[in-house]
Amino acid sequence: MASTRAAIRYAKAILDLANSKGVAEIVNNDMKSIALAIGTNIELSTFILNPTTKVEIKESALLEVFANTNGVTKGLFHLLFENKRFEILEAIALEYNKLFDQSNGIEVAKVTTAIPMDSALEAKVLDKIATLSDKKITIENIVDPAIIGGFVLRIGDQQYNASVANRLQVLKRELSN
Repeated sequence: MASTRAAIRYAKAILDLANSKGVAEIVNNDMKSIALAIGTNIELSTFILNPTTKVEIKESALLEVFANTNGVTKGLFHLLFENKRFEILEAIALEYNKLFDQSNGIEVAKVTTAIPMDSALEAKVLDKIATLSDKKITIENIVDPAIIGGFVLRIGDQQYNASVANRLQVLKRELSN
């Protein structure tokens, strides 16, 4: 889901409120579970985006589905109810996660591999990343069989492509010249 200005403003406001109450990390976990639930559950996503469903029903359903969330998160549901903006909930959750990571000096490294990484490979990748960045790094593993083998590492705006598919593409260009 594309990020909107409104989602960024809501996320900043929620982060400020959560920081002032000392529950920013708890709310971050809530936002991760909300984004995951909406992103993976088509029925929930359709329900939230449905313009014919009354906002009262959406709010009560979300309060029931996410009953174990923090009061700040439940406050966001009520704010979205008042402003009739439930359709940007997933974008708000994703933006909150980004802002929380930025404020805590955490950077996400996206590692694309042909097969899921095991813990040994993940440890090696973290060691290599530590030489490239002085921030705390969390790894997001993306599985893409199209790269055939190797990996593609992306940290911020830097990318290191050590995939077999990339090497084959380079070889193809060299041979065609």
